[in-house]
Amino acid sequence: MRILMLVWTGVATDARVLREARALVEAGHTVHIIGRAVPDDFDPGPGITVGSAGLAPAAQGRGRRLSAPERAARWALLPQHRARRLRAWQEQALRLARTWAGDAGVPDVVHVHDFTALEPGVELAREWSVPYVYDTHEYWVGRPVEGRPAPVALRREARVEDELVAGAAAVVTVGDGVARALRRDHPTWPEITVVRNTFPLSDAAGVASPPAGLVYAGRLARDRELEVVAAASRRLDLPVTLMGPADAEWLEGFDPGAATVEPSAGHDVVDQRLREAGAALVTHSDRWENHRLAMPNKLFHAVAVGVPVVATDVGELGALVREHGVGTLYPPGSVDGLVAAVERLRADHPAFLDAVRGARAELSWDRDAAALVRVHRSLGELRRPLH
Repeated sequence: MRILMLVWTGVATDARVLREARALVEAGHTVHIIGRAVPDDFDPGPGITVGSAGLAPAAQGRGRRLSAPERAARWALLPQHRARRLRAWQEQALRLARTWAGDAGVPDVVHVHDFTALEPGVELAREWSVPYVYDTHEYWVGRPVEGRPAPVALRREARVEDELVAGAAAVVTVGDGVARALRRDHPTWPEITVVRNTFPLSDAAGVASPPAGLVYAGRLARDRELEVVAAASRRLDLPVTLMGPADAEWLEGFDPGAATVEPSAGHDVVDQRLREAGAALVTHSDRWENHRLAMPNKLFHAVAVGVPVVATDVGELGALVREHGVGTLYPPGSVDGLVAAVERLRADHPAFLDAVRGARAELSWDRDAAALVRVHRSLGELRRPLH
């Protein structure tokens, strides 16, 4: 089949979208992705083509810290600014998709990543009379919201999501917790398939034991417990490294303590840093419902390279760490708890390494890729009427 994916990200660093596209190509399909401000030199690999609509987030190009009045204005106007940018991307994505289909032919399936791409994706699917898949990477109505509260817009988004996804051929999401919440909220939706943000298994040899450090590899921004990590770093005798793409404005006001902050790096580099450290930090706050339901990529990345974790005891994350015994947990917001969790991991590191080795097959991309491929295989014979 020929599959069109729509996603409001730059694609090049969107590990989930790329893993899904590559899994579908390996299953014999072709994939065209329309993303947001995709780098000109990005090569997605064989069987995948990419189109680029819209502009990169303004913060990526910001070179100075905003003044207090500027921050207040940004807080007040951010919902409208974000809505304008989203509408502009959606309109351009529609034009690009129609041009692509005019040249290459109408796709067999439209695969929509997240609510931000839902409305244009449904419009195209209905126009072309093809099925569409809704792939939600989070519990949308429970996600963190930046800027001034916009309850009217949030209610509209919830209504639109409920109505449009009821006509989808399939729904895909990232974890059992999100799936349960969606089934509870939307009894008229089609079957929901869980495709987790797992990683292909890497070479697990050479993991440092006892741990030589702690590595957090993920987005550097608010609501990640990084302030707790920074405070704990002053009391730990292990080096702490925070690496990943950063919210520039948040980072300027962040005191890293004794931790080292580094920019994002490729997966191979992160793999090696995790092995050299022997322990990964998987942290996020308990502030939003989406956090309690989420299963961070960082957890699966660590397991893929054979490294145990120190994680925040929040919702689904805490439950999975307990189920598989792949690390230690600490209460959200507790510096003392984080320090104690690190010491517990160090004290019994060989046992945690054994637990990670035992969990790798269950928590690997092979299993989740197969679930995704089954969804699309079922669409090959589907001729569900579209509303």
